[in-house]
Amino acid sequence: MLCARALIKCNALFRVLNFDSIETPLGLMRKLRKMQRTSKKKLVVRAKRGGESAGVWFEKLVELQARLRTEKGCPWDIEQTHLSLRTYLIEEAYEVLEALESGNDAKFAEELGDLLLQVVFHAQIATEEGRFTAVDVVREIHQKMVRRHPHVFGRKSARNAAEVLKNWEQIKAEERRAKGAEKESGEGAGEKKTISFLDGIPHTLPAVMQGFQLTRRASRIGFDWESVEGVIEKVQEELAELCKARESQSAQQVEEEVGDVLFAAVNLARFLKVDPEIALKRTNNKFSSRFREMERIARVSRRKLADVPRDEMESLWDRAKNSQQGGGQVAGAQKAARKR
Repeated sequence: MLCARALIKCNALFRVLNFDSIETPLGLMRKLRKMQRTSKKKLVVRAKRGGESAGVWFEKLVELQARLRTEKGCPWDIEQTHLSLRTYLIEEAYEVLEALESGNDAKFAEELGDLLLQVVFHAQIATEEGRFTAVDVVREIHQKMVRRHPHVFGRKSARNAAEVLKNWEQIKAEERRAKGAEKESGEGAGEKKTISFLDGIPHTLPAVMQGFQLTRRASRIGFDWESVEGVIEKVQEELAELCKARESQSAQQVEEEVGDVLFAAVNLARFLKVDPEIALKRTNNKFSSRFREMERIARVSRRKLADVPRDEMESLWDRAKNSQQGGGQVAGAQKAARKR
């Protein structure tokens, strides 16, 4: 009876697997191996097409970082704090930007991973201190994105990107007011803090980025120039005031006017839809590259750049500039030829 039931089950299994019940053992082994190879190929294709779950790998990363922080983990990881990791957080963000500009997707993905690790690292430290977890971090940003996209997940409409940004800032202002009300009710009676539309812009931002955020935030409620000509006139006005300040020989006044010139330039960049931080970073890189080329040219003539006369330095700068521009044009032509 048992043997009969076993035969029935085997025949059913063979039909599911598309095997013949009279298949020889060797034939069965060959078919099973073929199925295994096919299955592995499908897994590889699925992985290449992004079939793997990001959530699964995120959980693995969280678990890995938690293990590194245990007594039997990594001594360096154990010693780190939120404050000690500040430098790495900034460095990784800039390395992401550099990888993005390089056009190398593998490098871009790698640097994004390094930046993600910083998020997980901070969340793990907070978890150990009983403050919040990685789950709280992911849940908070998910809920925030749903709240701030009512034109997608709610009943509100937005005709264009400008309306989306305006709604975004209004929702952020409402969230800040709500948080302020919760804080006041929790702390009891006291002096009420005035809510500003500029609240939430970190004071720790680099000055250029902070100026960009301030003017962008103000522009979203209509406090902005009507045309780019007005912004350019403002830059020229600030430059004129700087020249007057120089005549007064007041260091404090000169510093103030230089700040006004920089702020006006940041505002001009924003109005032209250019991120001033990234623009300045590119110019810094361009200057560095050309200066190094000047040093190289000077070495060819067996001199140090510091020993080259000032007038000749200008000539070397022009040579370095022309050399780079020529190289860029050649590279562009080669890239265009490859596309053909």
